[in-house]
Amino acid sequence: MTSTGGLSPATRERLERELEQLRQQRAAMAPRLGEDPLGDSADQADLLERAELASRLDRRIAEITDLLHGGPSQEAESGLPSGTKVTLRFADGDTEDLTVVGHVDEAEDDATALTSDSPLGQAIAGHGEGDTITYRTPGGEAHAEIVTLTLPT
Repeated sequence: MTSTGGLSPATRERLERELEQLRQQRAAMAPRLGEDPLGDSADQADLLERAELASRLDRRIAEITDLLHGGPSQEAESGLPSGTKVTLRFADGDTEDLTVVGHVDEAEDDATALTSDSPLGQAIAGHGEGDTITYRTPGGEAHAEIVTLTLPT
């Protein structure tokens, strides 16, 4: 029996399409990866670049396969379960209501979604209401206060 892994139908469909495209790319690369690396340094660099690309494709294929079939989850590592609701008060006084999602693909459709493995999601993990957290942003460190934190039931 295949697990849905908590993915929405749209996310599942998008991942299945991406997986098929990645598998086609990887299959097209297979014959060229077995070529003999004899030649000048440019030929060897090209072979090395193809091997690195193949490795990246293999990792993404494994990641998507895990997502689609209920394999290893980043959520278990972060400590924030998908569906957690959090209200944060930022340094400028603004507050924002966010919902934790387990996979980045689910966040694409919702501006209030927070991935559990993001710097902010990781900073919230292990903290509770009233705690001040510090997290990384492209502009440097930022701080926020956890106003409310509600775990899914």
